[in-house]
Amino acid sequence: MIALVTGGNRGIGLEIGRQLAGLGHTVLLTARSMEAATAAADRLGPGVHALQLDVTSQADAERAAAEIAERFGQLDVLINNAAITYDTWQRAIDADLDIVREAAETNLYGPWRLTQALLPLLRKSRHPRVVNVSSEAASLASMGGGTPAYNTTKVALNALTRMLAGELRSEGILVNAICPGWVATDMGGPGGRPVEEGAAGIVWAATLPDGGPTGGFFRDGRPLPW
Repeated sequence: MIALVTGGNRGIGLEIGRQLAGLGHTVLLTARSMEAATAAADRLGPGVHALQLDVTSQADAERAAAEIAERFGQLDVLINNAAITYDTWQRAIDADLDIVREAAETNLYGPWRLTQALLPLLRKSRHPRVVNVSSEAASLASMGGGTPAYNTTKVALNALTRMLAGELRSEGILVNAICPGWVATDMGGPGGRPVEEGAAGIVWAATLPDGGPTGGFFRDGRPLPW
């Protein structure tokens, strides 16, 4: 299995790469700079390959697709993990909308852009999977105020997940949104659950059997309310 992980040079992305490599999968670990991607891939050892990719760049997405096509011929799993702007200092009533737009470029348009660019390669796989790393903060069922850039862009990512799942279901491409929980990372801060636990639910979605769920929102393999 060939899996691409965005934002793979640290935190949850790096641990996803570690777990997938441990299962024997070929991992394409991406970061915005080649130096960061290479350093992360070197930490994980054989079977993990560095790929420079800024998910906000259409040119980067197209170049990555061409490179994967040339080197591997297909892609089995796309894990849209890269995310920015956990804006706990903002409120919706007076949020800086430039910050919201910037967050959307990575958190929503990044996964959308990359899925479109890599779909031809996913269609060549016998067991294609797309995993969008979301957050329970995007659950409308429990949403209150605060963190507007992050929350609204993750809500939109959940909506994209549902649409892609509906459109690709007949092709056997499973598309799901996964909340890793509050994880102790640079973005999550101290006090969260171990990164290994957060990554495990994402790896679960990446390795679902044929006929597994699609268009769902999960944490630790259990459904979350939308």
